[in-house]
Amino acid sequence: MLRKLSLAVAVSCASTATVWAAEAPLSTKTDLVSVYQEAVDNNADLAAARAQYGAQKEVVPQARAGLLPNLSGGAQVANVRTDIDQPSAVANRSAQSYQATLAQPLFRADRWFQYQAAKDVNEQAALQLSATEQNLILQTAESYFNVLRSQDNLASTKAEEAAFKRQLDQSNERFDVGLSDKTDVLQSQASYDTARANRIVAQRQVDDAFEALITLTNRQYNSIQGIVHTLPILPPAPNDAKAWVDTAAKQNLNLLASNYAVSSAEQTLKQRKAGHLPTLDAVAKYEKGDNDSFGFSNPNAFGTPYGGNVEQRTLALQVNIPIYSGGLTSSQVRQSYAQLDQTEQQREGLRRQIVENTRNLHRAVNTDVEQVQARRQSIISNQSAVEATEIGYQVGTRNIVDVLDAQRQLYTSVRNYNNTRYDYILDNLRLKQAAGTLNPGDLQDLTRYLKADYNPDKDFLPPDLAKAAEAQLKARP
Repeated sequence: MLRKLSLAVAVSCASTATVWAAEAPLSTKTDLVSVYQEAVDNNADLAAARAQYGAQKEVVPQARAGLLPNLSGGAQVANVRTDIDQPSAVANRSAQSYQATLAQPLFRADRWFQYQAAKDVNEQAALQLSATEQNLILQTAESYFNVLRSQDNLASTKAEEAAFKRQLDQSNERFDVGLSDKTDVLQSQASYDTARANRIVAQRQVDDAFEALITLTNRQYNSIQGIVHTLPILPPAPNDAKAWVDTAAKQNLNLLASNYAVSSAEQTLKQRKAGHLPTLDAVAKYEKGDNDSFGFSNPNAFGTPYGGNVEQRTLALQVNIPIYSGGLTSSQVRQSYAQLDQTEQQREGLRRQIVENTRNLHRAVNTDVEQVQARRQSIISNQSAVEATEIGYQVGTRNIVDVLDAQRQLYTSVRNYNNTRYDYILDNLRLKQAAGTLNPGDLQDLTRYLKADYNPDKDFLPPDLAKAAEAQLKARP
């Protein structure tokens, strides 16, 4: 009974249409892409992820530093007391020295593998940041369409309240002229009271949905553009679950990040094993100071005392062979084996979860396609049922309970239709995210079906359902 449903919408929304227009002129309605841009610029979680990546990528230059030359310098100022037995004498002198040391690692296998592990950690962090950025696309769509979902549900709830109010008024009129008993009035009153309570809850859900959008973007919104009912409801392309799973195995960002986590763990294991290997460094050292700093107050190699400043230059190859460190290196190797096994198992668990999610979402989209059509037909059928039931009530073949139940089922079918429509949109985006193909262009594609002057109180139903319901009612005997 869309003719009466439309009347109910008009009655219930006549007082709010003006307020809505004053609250949100067409020029202030925000579209999906604009909300996404605000989220990119202002979302706190994304900003934190970017800062985390900025910190994590520093592990590469830190690890590389262990393979590069190390230059250090120093100075020393000391007071030297010298006691001489023969002849007996005591001398106090001030000693000063300067030194510079240059060390170049020649063979440091542990540091090399540490550097390789750091590069893998950097790649993993970059992919995790990309996954966070991709997830923000989905978060934006979820928050945006949850607002539209709650607005459409509120509109249908207000229409339902108006319909029950009208039925209550009719029951009172029939009771006043003796055409019905008090039971009809009480039944109508109960249905109206329930609808009114549901409308209050639905209004709160709209406010909550807008609040979530504000939290996501740190921007205030009064209204947003709605999605038209002409949005194509199509199966996923390709409509092959295996193809989607194969794409997810190659492109899912979290799975790719887990591959680098495993690679990093493998390099770390090699680093720990390299703790058993010798190290080789080239060392160049320059020192200059007075003779007291170098202990040259005694006769030199030529048997004569040496006084004045001393200057030394040293070039050396320094080999260090680890022999025993209390079992530390062996323990670290065992620990790395366990950590490698952990990351491999985590990757396998993630892979299985992604395969499951991809298959489930592929089925969900196909189910949504069928459900949207079924829910749409359900509205048409329930509209016809309401009108037929009211006719039966007028002639005495149906009672008021039948009429109220038919109206209740009608508005339930309306809400189910809208919920399924938004589920279809979001499940499509979730499927693309699972496959690793979700990008801002998917939001741009949806904006083609946004309506700048969308008014939930008028547009929560497809405009052609009235004729469809009327045709269905006339087609039946």
